[in-house]
Amino acid sequence: MPTRDVLVTERAGMARSVAVGPHRIAADEPVPVGGDAGPNPFEFVLAGLGTCTSMTLRLYADRHGWPLRDVRVRLRFDGPAVVREIVLEGDLDDEQRRRLMSMAERCPVHRMLSSAMPITTVAAGSGGQSAEAADTAQG
Repeated sequence: MPTRDVLVTERAGMARSVAVGPHRIAADEPVPVGGDAGPNPFEFVLAGLGTCTSMTLRLYADRHGWPLRDVRVRLRFDGPAVVREIVLEGDLDDEQRRRLMSMAERCPVHRMLSSAMPITTVAAGSGGQSAEAADTAQG
């Protein structure tokens, strides 16, 4: 899964700047906690799942030469679960629709979110240098 580093920096209040390579995205909390300058963290998770789902279905349909005209994915939290609604437009037969919906379960972000993926947290020195690199440089 090739990805670039993501850097999150503070702005005013709860607002954050999210940098992914050359891309800059605003993040925030809705009013009254924040200023609603961008999606909140949970909305970013939904956006990641939705874009990955859409891209996975597009790649699969194109690889098979299927007439998928458009894919729309709407997501929301419903209690502790995510509800993902997928609209497939195009002259697809029932088997193609069934296979595309099955592929949605196999999109990489869906698989990551539904697994118990470990997250390692490390303290970094000032200036973004990792603690291990700072120890090596001093030592």
